[in-house]
Amino acid sequence: MLGIKPEVVLFGLAVGALIGLTGIGGGSLMTPLMIIVLGVSPVTAVGTDIAYSAVTKTFGGINHFRKGTVDMKVARWLGYGALPGTLLGAIAVDRLKVADGKSFEHTLMACVAGALLIVAVVVLVRSFALAHLHSRERDRFQFTTDAQRAFAVVLGFVLGGILGLTSVGTGALIGVAMLVVYRLTPQRVAGTSVFLGAILLWVAAAGYAAGANVDFGLAGNLLIGSIPGVWLGSQLMDRVPAQALRAILSVVLLGSALAMASKAGLKLPAGVIIGAPLAIGLLGSLLYRVRSTAGRPAAVATPATPAIGGPVLAAGATRLRAEEQ
Repeated sequence: MLGIKPEVVLFGLAVGALIGLTGIGGGSLMTPLMIIVLGVSPVTAVGTDIAYSAVTKTFGGINHFRKGTVDMKVARWLGYGALPGTLLGAIAVDRLKVADGKSFEHTLMACVAGALLIVAVVVLVRSFALAHLHSRERDRFQFTTDAQRAFAVVLGFVLGGILGLTSVGTGALIGVAMLVVYRLTPQRVAGTSVFLGAILLWVAAAGYAAGANVDFGLAGNLLIGSIPGVWLGSQLMDRVPAQALRAILSVVLLGSALAMASKAGLKLPAGVIIGAPLAIGLLGSLLYRVRSTAGRPAAVATPATPAIGGPVLAAGATRLRAEEQ
């Protein structure tokens, strides 16, 4: 029987709200916070987060499929590589845990830290340097060559491997790949990444469950809090400035990456873990403002409009002076 733990439910509520606000998947937020805040072992944290995310993304994936916001061709070709990549990543974690024991936990935390760092950089670049891509968005991508299909399979394998190893990537990395490589509209990016992510997460969850690396009680408690949290965050999304939200998210992800690297054995002072992300987030926001200001068209001076009747009065005065002379 599932024992309700209020502190874990509240934790799930807070993380769910962040997921609803940002659209970034739980792996980028839930896994590091479970390790850092709740003290869960890295392997169990990854496995539990994958099982938890599989449930949450399934509902979203079904909804997007019904709405027709899934590009099935992109999902299929990426999936050909991502499915085996995800399964191999999950199997590798179980095998390495058995072979290396406790020492593997530091290796896994380093992998999670690296994945988080990649996601943080991707969010920063997407927010501050790729804003112009919206002008080239399209509803569907047509695969016309074998090279395009092969590249999609290889890309999917790499992204699936990262997901299977760390639980990070279904929201941020796959979504950015669809934005940058295939230039899909935001609706298609969201629908396709959620749909494909749900399938990959179930595959990974099966691998982690087979190795007894999923805490189902913890996953249940997190779901109780995160489901209303995601709804609450999605309701507040339109009321929070998007640029500020991205800057905050990048700071959180960078801080999580540095904290995970510190737990993995990299000696980092608290000032660096907290100060470096804040400084980078502030710098990114300032650069974005400078670029936005420079890109605005200059105001065009408009000549003053003469008062109604002005020309007529002027002409009348000229004529009167001529008659007087």
